[in-house]
Amino acid sequence: MTQAAVGAVIDLRAYARETVPAHDWLTERAAPAFADGAAQVAALAPRGKGRVETLGADEFVIVLAGRLDLDLGDRVLAVPTGASCVLPVGSSFGWQAGEDALLVIVSAPADAVGTQDGPVIIDETAPLSPSNPPLAELLLGPTPSCRNHSDYWSATREFVCGTWDSTPYHRKQNPYRQIELMHLLEGSVTFTDAHASVTHKAGDVILFVRGEGCAWLSEEHVKKVYATQRPAA
Repeated sequence: MTQAAVGAVIDLRAYARETVPAHDWLTERAAPAFADGAAQVAALAPRGKGRVETLGADEFVIVLAGRLDLDLGDRVLAVPTGASCVLPVGSSFGWQAGEDALLVIVSAPADAVGTQDGPVIIDETAPLSPSNPPLAELLLGPTPSCRNHSDYWSATREFVCGTWDSTPYHRKQNPYRQIELMHLLEGSVTFTDAHASVTHKAGDVILFVRGEGCAWLSEEHVKKVYATQRPAA
């Protein structure tokens, strides 16, 4: 029997597992796990070397396996297994990857560079500042203490990437206007909708998609890397 899935949640490691090796950064990505006019999330298994002259979107890249080296001319940016980076729109770079490299890329169309004008590694150790908790009307228990650090904001402020943590909390299901890639660094979270429940733990990489959303239950400290695209209106 096929087990029901939580509709808003996609396991990106499972999605990317059968990705075919590729030799072009832009044209040989897997069929997207999600795509609409504002964002696309797709796997890429790059092999060998290549170059991108001008990137046409803001892109968040997480390395699920292997290693990615980005040649920026004056330096090489190494992105090992488990690490993430942001490639702002307009970026020019060479890339090199081994035979086991596997990436997931969140791409958001952009007309102008945001807060960084060149590739940047997501700093998982950056100091975190207090941030807003979930809305009180969505909570099914005490208000958590949340913190955040943003490594990149797009020019429109609709696309943001960084790290976040929180004390435990329980939030009821609510509709999502955003998409969010989430790489859990610490803790575990159970996601539930009307049809199913699934628990993800540290090391998992998942995607929330626009739509009906799901409930969140964390019973321990949670820390994550995130890449979110949320329309301004």
